[in-house]
Amino acid sequence: MIPLLQVTGLSKRYGAHVGCADVAFDLWPGEVMGIVGESGSGKSTLLNCLAGHLAPDAGQVIFDTREQGPRDTRAMTEAERRWLARTDWAYVHQNPRDGLRMGVSAGGNVGERLMAVGARHYGDIRGQAQDWLSRVEIDTGRMDDRPGTFSGGMQQRVQIARNLVTGPRLVFMDEPTGGLDVSVQARLLDLLRGLVRRLGLSVVIVTHDLAVVRLLADRLMVMKDGHVVEEGLTDQVLDDPQHGYTQLLVSSVLHV
Repeated sequence: MIPLLQVTGLSKRYGAHVGCADVAFDLWPGEVMGIVGESGSGKSTLLNCLAGHLAPDAGQVIFDTREQGPRDTRAMTEAERRWLARTDWAYVHQNPRDGLRMGVSAGGNVGERLMAVGARHYGDIRGQAQDWLSRVEIDTGRMDDRPGTFSGGMQQRVQIARNLVTGPRLVFMDEPTGGLDVSVQARLLDLLRGLVRRLGLSVVIVTHDLAVVRLLADRLMVMKDGHVVEEGLTDQVLDDPQHGYTQLLVSSVLHV
């Protein structure tokens, strides 16, 4: 078996500021990698470089494509990257409004991604949209309602359905529970954990919430000032942190 994603020497600077520096890791099929750190630690920069939203200054992001095997996504054409983003990759934004078309119904949002990969049969598209909305616990009687009429937690679930309907193998998540009430967060996390396990998804998830990675992530990277300062199995890192910064992060949660 080879890694689904191989990252080597990934770096991004903004003038004198280091976004991320010399990040390297392998992500295996079905594995969830958590990236944590305070605001400004570089975790979002790293995620956007991995997902192709930002061009890194150096490094490689090699993805094991279905048709051609491992390929450096930076060397792909723009059309190839767009196709990858519609099929084998998905990106869940912190604010669901960034990942949805608010003027289109919930079912239409899910169906659009199917149409983007060539689906044309209206009945099949609507049926799959209905199936996926039910999977993320949206009442299918509301599939023709627009996302603006939904709560924030429901919008996030519609965004998740839109992302997963094409069967991606790799999902990038940027603070997927950020800005939601605690009770809504818990329900969404439970839903995400079930979907990840049932579908065998590989996930890279960025969050500042250690409870989120404790629940979802198999492995954990801790970032500070653009550098990975500690990494390892999630429970190992959180229960026995070695770096002073990780110890601070963990103790700050314990003493809230």
